[in-house]
This record gives sequence, C-alpha cells and structure tokens, in this order.
Amino acid sequence: MTGAGAEDDIPLGERKTVTDFCYLLDKSKQLFNGLRDLPQYGHKQWQSYFGRTFDVYTKLWKFQQQHRQVLDNRYGLKRWQIGEVASKIGQLYYHYYLRTSETSYLNEAFSFYSAIRQRSYYYQVNKEDRPELVVKKLRYYARYIVVCLLLNKMDLVKVLVKELSEEIEDYTQRFNTEDQLEWNLVLQEVAAFVEADPVVVLNDENTVVFTSNRLQEGGVPQLEQGMVVGQLTLADALIIGNCNNQVKFSELTIDMFRILQALEREPVNLATTTSKPGTLEPSEKPAKRENPHKYLLYKPTFSQLYTFLSASFKELPANSVLLVYLSATGVFPTGRLDYEGPYDFGGVLTNTNRDVVNGETVQKRNQAQKEMHCLHPGDLFPFTRKPLFVIVDSSNSTAYKNFTNLFGQPLVCLLSPTVYPKSMQDQSQRGSLFTLFLYCPLLAFLSVCGLSSLRQGLWEKAEEFLHKVYRDIGQMITRSQAIDQAFLQFYGDEFLRLLLIRFVFCSATLRLHKLFRESRSFPESYPQLPKQDTVESSLLQKHVLELAAMLDVRSLFWDGTLDVNY
Repeated sequence: MTGAGAEDDIPLGERKTVTDFCYLLDKSKQLFNGLRDLPQYGHKQWQSYFGRTFDVYTKLWKFQQQHRQVLDNRYGLKRWQIGEVASKIGQLYYHYYLRTSETSYLNEAFSFYSAIRQRSYYYQVNKEDRPELVVKKLRYYARYIVVCLLLNKMDLVKVLVKELSEEIEDYTQRFNTEDQLEWNLVLQEVAAFVEADPVVVLNDENTVVFTSNRLQEGGVPQLEQGMVVGQLTLADALIIGNCNNQVKFSELTIDMFRILQALEREPVNLATTTSKPGTLEPSEKPAKRENPHKYLLYKPTFSQLYTFLSASFKELPANSVLLVYLSATGVFPTGRLDYEGPYDFGGVLTNTNRDVVNGETVQKRNQAQKEMHCLHPGDLFPFTRKPLFVIVDSSNSTAYKNFTNLFGQPLVCLLSPTVYPKSMQDQSQRGSLFTLFLYCPLLAFLSVCGLSSLRQGLWEKAEEFLHKVYRDIGQMITRSQAIDQAFLQFYGDEFLRLLLIRFVFCSATLRLHKLFRESRSFPESYPQLPKQDTVESSLLQKHVLELAAMLDVRSLFWDGTLDVNY
C-alpha cells in the first residue's frame, strides 16, 4: 500500500482487511509487551490480562489464515512475520505453563514451535540483510529447546542444538556482531544440560532411551485402608536455585529442572501432541489443579525471595502446604556464641548482585556481623504459621535442623548431606546427588555406584523392584509408633509422600555404601525420623542389598547387619 494512487485501486473490502490486520497486530504487540509489567507473584492479578492477550492472538492467528491471499498481495505479509506471531503464541503458552504449572500448556507451546519449524516460517530470514531478524530466529530456537527439555524430547533437542549451532555460525560470519560470545555460551549451556544425567539407559540397538520422571499414574504407593494420615494438599512450591557453577540453561539450574519435574504429573496427552496449533484455549480451566503451583527463582536476592514467599504464604488455601526447595551455596557462622538462636547457624546464600562495586563484592566492615545475604532458619519462622515442607540441598543444610515449631502446624525439613566422599565431589556441577535421589532414585543409585550406563531391560526390572521397596517404606512410615506426626500429616499428598519415601531410600542407601563413612555424608531431617523404623530398618537394608546384587554392585555396600549408628 504505497502512494495514494495505489491505495485508490484497492477494493474497499481488501483495504479494510489490511486495516483490521494492522490493528490486531499492533494490539497483540502492546498486550504481549505488557506481560513484562505484570507482577510475577500472586495468582489473581495476571489471569484476566493473559486471557485478553490470548483472545487477541487467537483472533490474529485465525485472521491471517482466513485472509492470507489478500494480506500477501496488499500488505506484503512475509512468512517470517507469520512465524513471529506463532512464536509469540508459543511463548504465551510457555509463560502460562510457568504461571499455572499445568503441563498441558507446555504441549501447546510445543505444537506452535513445532509448526514453525515444519512449515519453515523463518527459512527466508537468512536471505534478508537484517541481523535483528536472524536474532528472532535464534531466540525462537532457544525457546523451542527449553520446551523440548521440559517435555523430555531429548532426541529432538539434539537435532535443534545442531541446527542452532549452524544458524549461529552463519549469523556470526555474515554480520560482524558483538553477541557472538553470548550465543556460543547458549550452545555450551544447553550441551552441558543435555549431558548432565550421570547414567544413560540403552536399548538393544544401543540407542539411548529417555525416561520421564514426572509422577506417573500408579507411580506412588496407595494409601491403605485404615491408614491415619493428614488431608493436606501441596498447593504452592518455591523452587530456588543459587548454586555457584552449576549447569544451567535459561534461568533453570539442573537441580531446579529436576525438582520441578518431581512436582508435576505426567501430562496425559504427551504422546498424542498434534502439530496443529491452537487446540487448547487457556480459558478452559482444568476441573481441578493437577500440579502444585510453582515459582522458579534463579539466583534471587533476599528481598525477591521474601516477597515471593510472602505472596505464596498469603494466598495459600486452607488445608494446603507450602513447599520451599533451596538449592544454594552454604553460608557458615563466623564465630561461636554463648547463646545460639535461629540466626547463629548460618544458612544458604541468596544473590548479592546489588552489592557489587566495580566487579568486586563489597566486603563487610565487621566480620563479626552476620552475612546479610543469608537465608537463615529464623527467616522462615513466620511462615510456619501454616503447614510448611522445606527441602535444603546445601553444604550448610544442617543449619535448618535448628528449627523450632512455634505454631504447632505441620513442619518437616529434609536436609542434604553436607559432605560427600572425595571421589564424588567433582559431580556437583552436574547437579546434587541428594536432589537426584528425590527426582529419580534409580538414576542416583546407579550414579553412586559408579555405573554410567544400563540396559533398558535391567532398568525396567530395577524400577519394578523399587516400586515394591516404596510400598514397604510407606508402611514403615505409617506404622511406626515413634514417628513424629508431622510426617503423617504430609503423607496424604501424593507428591510429598513420594518425596518422603525417596528421602528414606536415599538415607538407607548412603548409610550402607562403603564410601560414605562420615555422619555428615548422610541426609538428615527435622524432626528426626526414628532410624530403627525407617532408614536403618533391617528390611530396607535387605532391599538395598538386593537391588545392588541385581545391578552387580553388591561389593560396594556393607552387609546390612553392620551397626551404622555414628
């Protein structure tokens, strides 16, 4: 539509089509950009805004499909512009997943991203002399990879990484850009992320088999009749990652990535995802929330962490649980005091970005003062007014043993080992062993035994055996006369039940393993579990040794009759 004369030749209907398209395009961009200004925490404020944004994008997508020929001829609509709209819709669905934790929206993001690649929407971009368009294409690839990682489509991830690598090479050769190092870092990060799992499962053709570790139907021991457990439901989870040098991609450390999947059910329609975009409207809310709502906080400052914690606490429904997962560098106390309170044992580090001057972290003037960026056990005390379930994976996790249940509400802290055998310390960059046990106990068991690969048949046999072990651990927890009631209060929720069972299995395994000789190398909990009934039960020790024998690593474990009290 250039020049007045050219405009006069265009039929009125076609001119209106172009005008309507431009209006929808501008409106969609405005609404999309406005998403950045929405508060990241709280449930209520953002839902109506997301609804409006989806409505406009749905109209825009259908409009360009219905009027493609007019838009091609009169507006000069290019395929990369259609790709850009599809990419934005994919982003919308991904962010809706982050806000709601419903994995069905991940499938929707995947279907749009997949369609962009199948229909080569961005193919022509490389022929145009516009580096900003190529960057759009590179960003699309990075986002597509994140969604595929979260859906465990690892074979596709490898293909996409190869394509992204070629695109980056072409981009950096054609344009003298300053962001070459940045994009190469993206490639390195995703490659490290894909290779983070310590063990591969191989089928008969020696091809790697990828398994999902989300909660499967029938994957958690059922409550038996007559079992007295709490009616609490896990509603909210804060997943915090602040470990130095841990593998990460797109503001997700490998520990965060693993624990978020441990708190999600396997999407029912994962296998039947279509490549036809737009099959699900976000206004169609599931009858009930399938997964706990999650906040993913990568390297938050103390104030950010506390803001999210407060918002989550405020909106927690009745009879619900707030879970706080901390994967972070330990902060240790500076000196011994006569009186030791909840702020005297150290804790875990939060982000210190704002106290960096000229690249140097500002040193505290007085070393006797406490680390201001530390999240102490005492910082969590106000939130124990409601049921609280805490997991701490840190070199100073035991600081959180020094909890006091001030309000009589259910409270449990699962605490990682603080010291690992020297031969295993170099693995920490690829994720913590403790979190690996909570995510996939068999993967962790194989890793701790030094196995790097396993045949699919043996993997499935071991998994089946572990289901039997889980049932027995469940009975140990619910039948123990000495167990603290807090564990039983949380046991009614499937996600928390599985975490408790995996925690007991992890503790029993490490207690019997010959390399783990220090008490600091064992997980702990607040309140303490009755050891004889759970982590040192002779039945559970027998199971661990049976699993070790099945995997031909029996020699790495002590005989179960040994006294393992330290």
